[in-house]
Amino acid sequence: MASADGKVVEEEGVEDDVVEIKEKPLDIMRYMDAVRDSSAGAIATFSGTTRDTFEGQEVLELRYEAYETMAYRELRKICQAARERWELKRMAVAHRTGVVPTGQESVFIAVSSIHRQDALKACQFVIDEIKASVPIWKKEIYNNGESWKQNSEFLTRNTT
Repeated sequence: MASADGKVVEEEGVEDDVVEIKEKPLDIMRYMDAVRDSSAGAIATFSGTTRDTFEGQEVLELRYEAYETMAYRELRKICQAARERWELKRMAVAHRTGVVPTGQESVFIAVSSIHRQDALKACQFVIDEIKASVPIWKKEIYNNGESWKQNSEFLTRNTT
């Protein structure tokens, strides 16, 4: 659903998963709280942040664009695929669009499960699948130019 500013795609669905695509900074504690479950013995997280250098160049910020309707649908599919592979309690997946300054999160994933191995494996799977299949594009802005980036996971999956 869209927020008042029309920039958040969010919905709680099957199993109370939280999936968001938004321009504003990600609320990490909100996602952590969303996956808490009294029957879960583990919460695994992944936080992808904007780094300040890439291949010797100073990075000022990242700019993300998304085909939001399709991206949201793909994120939901990834959550479902993770649930089919591991015994998970709750999931939260959020990705930024727009400008993301250095040091801020671009993507955050939280997964709860009874045992840590399921949560850890699911977290790894989700970020790898996001990079390989979700239509969200990243441009790095440098102090001397800019460059659209391609994820190696996408290239590997789509060139073989």
